[in-house]
Amino acid sequence: MGHDGHDHDHDHGHGHSHSHPHSHDHGHSHDHEHGHDHGHSHEHGHSHDHGHAHAPEGSAVAAEHKARAPVHVSAFVVTCSDSRDAAHDGSGKDLREGLSAAGHTVVGHTVVKDDPEAIRGALAQAQAAGARAVLFTGGTGIGRRDCTVETLRALFEKELPGFGELFRMLSYQQIGSPALMSRATAGTYQGMILFALPGSPQAVRLALDALILPELGHAVRELTR
Repeated sequence: MGHDGHDHDHDHGHGHSHSHPHSHDHGHSHDHEHGHDHGHSHEHGHSHDHGHAHAPEGSAVAAEHKARAPVHVSAFVVTCSDSRDAAHDGSGKDLREGLSAAGHTVVGHTVVKDDPEAIRGALAQAQAAGARAVLFTGGTGIGRRDCTVETLRALFEKELPGFGELFRMLSYQQIGSPALMSRATAGTYQGMILFALPGSPQAVRLALDALILPELGHAVRELTR
C-alpha cells in the first residue's frame, strides 16, 4: 500500500510542476499528521493493557478473602432418589470422599425419596448435625418426580444463580446440549449453604472439583459476615 501511494504522489507532482512544492508539502503534512494520529492511537491502545493491570489487585483481594476462610467445613450429603439406596449411592459416595480428601468433615449422609417432605427432613437432620454446607444430589432434572430444586428454592434466603450458570457452562463443555436440562442451583438457608446437584457421578465430580471445593470455605465465611 505504501508503494502505491508513493507512485500516486510522484505522478501528481509531475503533472503540476508549479504546485508540486505545495502538493508535496500538503502530502507530507497529511502523512505526518496521519502518522502522528496513528502513533497516538497505539499509545491509547496501551491504556487497555493498563486496565488489565487491575486484575492482579482483584486477584489479591480474592486471595486475601480465601486466606481468611475456614479450611475445614462441616458438610452433610443428601441423595434424593426413588431408585437408589445407600448400597448403590455412587454419587453420594463420590461427594463424601471428595469432601473428606479436601480436608472437610462429613458430619452425616442420607438417602431419601424424591419427595419434598423427605428432602426438608434431611435438611433438618443436616442442621441438627451442625452442617454448614449441605450437598444434595439428584432430583434436579425435568422428570415428573424431580422436586429437589423446587423444595430448596422455597427455603433459600439468597439464591446463588452463578453456581447453576457456571455448572451448566462446564457441563456443556463435557456433554454438549443435554446440559440445558440440568437445573442445578445453590443458595443460603439459616447459616448454611445448600447445593442442588444432578444425580450422575460425573456431574457431581465436576461440580465438586470445579466449583464447590474452590469456594466452599470462602462461601461459609461470607455467611458469617
